[in-house]
Amino acid sequence: MTELAYTEPKPKIYAGAKDDWEVVIGLEVHAQVSSKSKLFSGASTKFGAEPNSNVSLVDAAMPGMLPVINEFCVEQAVRTGLGLKAEINLYSRFDRKNYFYPDLPQGYQISQLYHPIVGEGEILVDMEPGVARKVRVERIHIEQDAGKSVHDMDPEMSFVDLNRTGIALMEIVSRPDIRGPEEAAEYVRKLRQILRYLSTCDGNMQEGSMRADVNVSVCKAGTYEKFRASDNDFSILGTRCEIKNMNSMRFIQQAIDHEAKRQIAIIEDGGTIDQETRLYDPVKSETRSMRSKEEAHDYRYFPCPDLLPLEIEQSWVDSIAAGLPELPDDKKARFVSDYGMTEYDAGVLTADVANATYFETVAKGRDGKMAANWVINELFGRLNKEDHSIEESPISATQLGGVLDLITKGDISGKIAKELFEIVWTEGGDPAEIVEARGMKQVTDTGAIEAAVDEVMAANPDKVAAAKAKPSMAGWFVGQVMKATGGKANPKAVNEIIRAKLGIE
Repeated sequence: MTELAYTEPKPKIYAGAKDDWEVVIGLEVHAQVSSKSKLFSGASTKFGAEPNSNVSLVDAAMPGMLPVINEFCVEQAVRTGLGLKAEINLYSRFDRKNYFYPDLPQGYQISQLYHPIVGEGEILVDMEPGVARKVRVERIHIEQDAGKSVHDMDPEMSFVDLNRTGIALMEIVSRPDIRGPEEAAEYVRKLRQILRYLSTCDGNMQEGSMRADVNVSVCKAGTYEKFRASDNDFSILGTRCEIKNMNSMRFIQQAIDHEAKRQIAIIEDGGTIDQETRLYDPVKSETRSMRSKEEAHDYRYFPCPDLLPLEIEQSWVDSIAAGLPELPDDKKARFVSDYGMTEYDAGVLTADVANATYFETVAKGRDGKMAANWVINELFGRLNKEDHSIEESPISATQLGGVLDLITKGDISGKIAKELFEIVWTEGGDPAEIVEARGMKQVTDTGAIEAAVDEVMAANPDKVAAAKAKPSMAGWFVGQVMKATGGKANPKAVNEIIRAKLGIE
């Protein structure tokens, strides 16, 4: 399949008081693996359950309890790596990340620091038609999630909900290739789209199943090119700060923009940036210090003694690769090629796998451009207006396809089709049966149309003379005939008959 051609977007430039600055961004996205059970236990992962109801003895770290790896979670991580065109490591290993926190019963988190299951990959981040940034993915490792501390149920006490404890996460770490706040948000959006196509993460950020830690640093304009030319010598870049637990595209953009400006102001004032972890306050639209940035040695990582190294067969990886679905970039290129649509329209239709599936059902055996126009403008427009998802659409793909068939056969006009769309949306039913029962078919009998034209012309001799002198006025007659026939006359036939009677070539 032919790939679409792209150029890279220019980096965002911040004008300081003394110099022009660029922002350099890397993201660590935590994506919850789509699995009914946890990474090392059989406890449920169902969202919204009563606090502490999805907790096994393993999750609660009861004495003598040992973790048992969930093979499906490993498969989901491999699928994700393949979907990001990444290297799959046949040997990986789990490590203990040691720290104390009330919602971490074990006193450590089982993760993969030194030997992750997935190596380097890439994501093409679309900014606009023909413009995209290729962002390198450094690694993906799997780890268990911690619980959740609840601070707003009592003025004097905090509570702990362990339902999330032990849920499988994929930590997807990018290289510092992102060059602006908008790119960062689009990177997360594109990653979420790919994960949803793969069915490896539902991407519901509002439920916490996908969240991002954003690393931000600034450097003088032109410095980043030296960094890339140096084979990624990080000493060339500025000191980075990490903004934790971002769960909104809009907040990601706002936090990066504020943090970049904060760092620029400090540097231009003669200060230095402390490497630290910060939080974003969306109410005040600012970041604030949380703690100094930890390093790996602070967590005293060591190989997890309860789990053997994870060794997988290449044949198993190959079988997973063979079952991968068509991914967004490939589907988008195919839509442009097969249906002759614009790259923008293809991007809209492939933004969500359910949208793409709906469209292809409508377009099957029909005019692709017409199908795209109706799905994007009429269907998506109405869904957005009423805040419905494609799964909640009152009109099925089969019903919408039936409307298009009636247009193609000439049974209804475009105007009547919109009236029919409204009826099917509100009442349901088979489009062809509705048209027949309600007498909505357009008039194609040229004799009946000619009679209507003659009647309008006889009643407006002055307009006839004017139209003969100025042919562009013929459109007035088309409107009058359509009005006289209740909008049912075939517009093409009306136009041809009127032009013939007026002697217009």
